[in-house]
Amino acid sequence: MASGNTQIIPYSPAPPPPSSRSTQQFTYEVFLSFRGEDTRYGFTDHLYQALISHGIHTFRDDDKLERGGVIASDLQKAIEESMIFVIILSPNYANSRWCLDELVEISQRQRLILPIFYHVDPSDVRKQTGSYEQAFVDHEKEANEEKMEKIQKWRIALMKVGNLAGYDLQKYRI
Repeated sequence: MASGNTQIIPYSPAPPPPSSRSTQQFTYEVFLSFRGEDTRYGFTDHLYQALISHGIHTFRDDDKLERGGVIASDLQKAIEESMIFVIILSPNYANSRWCLDELVEISQRQRLILPIFYHVDPSDVRKQTGSYEQAFVDHEKEANEEKMEKIQKWRIALMKVGNLAGYDLQKYRI
């Protein structure tokens, strides 16, 4: 990714093998996972607009989605029906149980995941250090056994995504 004249090239997936054509239908080409307070009205909004302007059907949640203890069924359906996942990992991403639950769901899919490290070091995501360490300290306060199991799933998902090749935006001026 170059600074300045970055161009988004429309994604044209290869046709699926004949055996999977009838079983796998994607509603969305791209699913954006992000921490709203960090990037919704800046980076994520610009990325979303660029993707849709190039004809890429993209899912981005909005403030109207119902929040709760588990991922809302609409969001779960969007994850199931998405081909590619772009995870925008920002300083406060790990503070959100909602984002972390979403990430666990995404990381269990056998699909392309592209992490974008937005003002965070990839090693902080992988090792849960820096702001990610503090987020987990907060999550673990007064956690019972069931919540500790969930926290372990969050950690594994972050490690998995942190180990993927992605874009480290600290290297670019935006």
